[in-house]
Amino acid sequence: MDTAVDLTPKAATNAQHRHLYLVDGSAYIFRAYHRLPPLTNPKGVPVGAVYGYTTMLWKLAEDLHKADGPTHLAVILDKGSTTFRNALYDQYKANRPPPPEDLVPQFPLIRDATRAFSLACIEEDDLEADDLIASYARAATARGWDVTIVSSDKDLMQLVGKCAAGGGCVDMLDTMKNQRIDIPEVIEKFGVPPEKVGDVLALMGDAVDNVPGIRGIGPKTATKLIQEHGDLEAALAAAPAMKPSKLRDSLIEQADMARLSRVLVALKEDCDLPIPIEDFELKAIPPDPLAAFLSEHGFTSLLRKLGTAAPAPAPAPADTATASHASPTSSATEGASRQSLPAWPEIDLGSYACVQSMDELERWIGRAFDARIVAIDTETSALDSMRAELVGVSLALGPNDACYIPLGHGGSDMFAERPEQIDRLVALRALKPLLESDAVLKVGQNVKYDITILARAGEAVGGLAVAPVDDTMVMSFCLDAGRSETGLAGHGMDELAERHLGHATMKFKDLCGTGKKAITFAEVPLADATRYAAEDADVTWRLHRLFGPRLSDEGGTRIYQTVDRPLVPVVAQMERHGIRVDRDRLAALSSEFAGKIGELEAVIYDKCGGAFTIGSPKQLGEVLFDKLGYKGGKKGKSGQYSTDQSVLETLAGQGAEVATLVLEWRQLSKLKSTYTDALQAAINPATGRVHTSYSLVGAQTGRLSSNEPNLQNIPIRTEIGRQIRDAFVAEPGNVLLAADYSQIELRLAAHMADVPALKDAFAAGEDIHARTAMEMFGAVDRDTRGRAKTINFAILYGISRWGLAGRLGTSADEAQAMIDRYFERFPGIQRYIHDTLEQVRERGYSETLFGRKTWFPRINSKNQAERQGSERAAINAPIQGTCADIIKRAMVRMMPALQTAGLGHVRMLLQVHDELVFELPEGDIERARPVIEDVMARAAEPAIALTVPLGVEIGTGPSWGAAH
Repeated sequence: MDTAVDLTPKAATNAQHRHLYLVDGSAYIFRAYHRLPPLTNPKGVPVGAVYGYTTMLWKLAEDLHKADGPTHLAVILDKGSTTFRNALYDQYKANRPPPPEDLVPQFPLIRDATRAFSLACIEEDDLEADDLIASYARAATARGWDVTIVSSDKDLMQLVGKCAAGGGCVDMLDTMKNQRIDIPEVIEKFGVPPEKVGDVLALMGDAVDNVPGIRGIGPKTATKLIQEHGDLEAALAAAPAMKPSKLRDSLIEQADMARLSRVLVALKEDCDLPIPIEDFELKAIPPDPLAAFLSEHGFTSLLRKLGTAAPAPAPAPADTATASHASPTSSATEGASRQSLPAWPEIDLGSYACVQSMDELERWIGRAFDARIVAIDTETSALDSMRAELVGVSLALGPNDACYIPLGHGGSDMFAERPEQIDRLVALRALKPLLESDAVLKVGQNVKYDITILARAGEAVGGLAVAPVDDTMVMSFCLDAGRSETGLAGHGMDELAERHLGHATMKFKDLCGTGKKAITFAEVPLADATRYAAEDADVTWRLHRLFGPRLSDEGGTRIYQTVDRPLVPVVAQMERHGIRVDRDRLAALSSEFAGKIGELEAVIYDKCGGAFTIGSPKQLGEVLFDKLGYKGGKKGKSGQYSTDQSVLETLAGQGAEVATLVLEWRQLSKLKSTYTDALQAAINPATGRVHTSYSLVGAQTGRLSSNEPNLQNIPIRTEIGRQIRDAFVAEPGNVLLAADYSQIELRLAAHMADVPALKDAFAAGEDIHARTAMEMFGAVDRDTRGRAKTINFAILYGISRWGLAGRLGTSADEAQAMIDRYFERFPGIQRYIHDTLEQVRERGYSETLFGRKTWFPRINSKNQAERQGSERAAINAPIQGTCADIIKRAMVRMMPALQTAGLGHVRMLLQVHDELVFELPEGDIERARPVIEDVMARAAEPAIALTVPLGVEIGTGPSWGAAH
């Protein structure tokens, strides 16, 4: 047998030198679990983490063999959730949630996987893996062996550089970054050598393990104290002599907690060794046990890699819940790209029914009532739900148990032949009891669209918006937002079917064509239309059955059921309401902008010595850098100069007037094309209003995104932006009311990072930017307040020293000094950033206060730009995501609250970032204002008791601009 697994080092192993590798297996397990979607083996047992762990261990084996690796190796695991530290401090690791339900049965299988590689697998009651690793490291170095700890755990960095009299030393290997960690790397991370890391950890604490530390002291301050005083006890002893400050008081008042924390983070290095280190000697791995393990769990791609043909799987029991055909493929990511499927038949496009008579329709409706769950989809004449006509409806009651009900088929020509089909209104009236029934769960993919289509089709089916409805697109988003290796994972039906069902769906363009020869869906022959439409419903039914258990198992139920699911009909209603725009005002603005654009072009041509295409990056770059000779031009791979906004802003800052003019030209051109021209075209002729479409899955953090037209990017603080908002108007006799959360991200940061100074300022109603200016610069004026405002928001987005320098117009060193000063004044923010990044690196995702997960698969990327981009996004995601959750909760509660107050006629029209826009009679302002303010201010309750008030600013006026 040709085995592909070999852990023996290339170098001769009969020399005296010994090198022990200790693998932190517990870290591998959780990385593997969060790295891959759920996966089950042929027996229905969850094995996603097992598969990921196995591939990671295999890769380690290959890498170490190529690198003249260890002579001895062992995998160390945590055995239980409690250790001797819990007796010292009963809150130790109290914040850690229990392991996911589907991970628990995988723990023994992971031990089996380790032993299948013929590797030692060690775990002990009452001890953490870190303690066993420390004890084995001490024993090995005492014998003169070198030790490498395979982990990135900061606690284990206390051991780095320890050398015994016999000559053996300890280092670490972070396999995610492929980086060796020795004394210089520890100093770079903590600012102190390894032997002082425990003192730093004792001061700053650890949110992951719930080590208390000293409240208010973050990593920078902790490092500074140890650097200045030498160790924890010296820092505590020096506190009484320090100048009066919160830091001094905290060191004095919380000294006992710091000492307790020092004990909690210290590693126990004198544990009994359950297996002698000599037994860890590495030899060629016997392939038979490994092949048997891989075969048992259906890891066929790894069997092929091992060089073994996969044995035929044993027949599954009749009642098994899974099928073996979804075993992993060629890589970890690809292999777990979908979970194993229940024992459903393959999708059969020929099995679907075309319902063309009332008798047949009534039979399907009766079966749907009996089934208690039905997947539903609509086929229409266009994508715009406010202009499209209903062409047909499809239903699915189970796999391959689906039908299509044509309602509007036939050519656009009045003489075109129309197939036999039920009258649209008659069919919809028959469907009405089913669609509105609380006893039958309706399931859709992007069901918001179907709600609007059916509501517009007639009053008879308006009730779908209030009936129980599940949305598989939204369920997917609650489970896998950002989880794709390519970033923002798609949640459209085609991608979900491929990813989770292994099925390639029929494509719309294949039926209807493209370009001038395209036909409408109403012209598609019924046989083809039936296959296409019923497949959509069938796929939706199957996806729902897969996602439902996952929501429960993976902690997604709370965010889906309490935030996103009830929002779907609310947003559908907002889209139907739309908002009135003043066409004449928009036309006048378009004309005004066109005149200014022409004037700018003339000035630009004059200063550049001739006409050229300003909108062409190639021509603009040649003019700026070749013809005019400005410095700093950089060519990309295409061979042309970059002329993006940052480049032009840099040139403008250096006094290049042409760059300033081009920036103004670009802004006016974009506003004209995107808003003043496009909004006129977007006015719905039937309603006279503009109806934006909100995506519930378009922003990774959970924010709604506005499309066709996008109403969320109108400049907020510029005069031009205000003029565009002035064109959004109320109907005669009505006004627009704009309710905006005030500095909600900073308020949530104060709560989530536990920053007393900021919380006190918000509670007292202070100007938070002025307070920050005083803390940062010792004085408040226009300049310092402006800088403080920039810093307040930039820090929450994980901005770099160079990024802040660019925004403030300072050097990178000056910007870094400001960042350091900010963290010194508000150490809770620094601690929040540090703890958030640690948790995301460990788990793979961030989490809002309401449990919304956002995945960051590139958080440990070897590519610096990818890694840093993920880190910046991960810092902000819990805060911005919690903002999104709060305003969504407010939207869900708003109309019931207004109806209770006798204001059911008030219409909620828009949601733009942290703002809600309403339309109401002018005489109802005083009654509606306190209801809207109260709902928004208390939206987090009772789920979350915030320690800062949520401020809401409300304005009214005849236009959106006037309401600000």
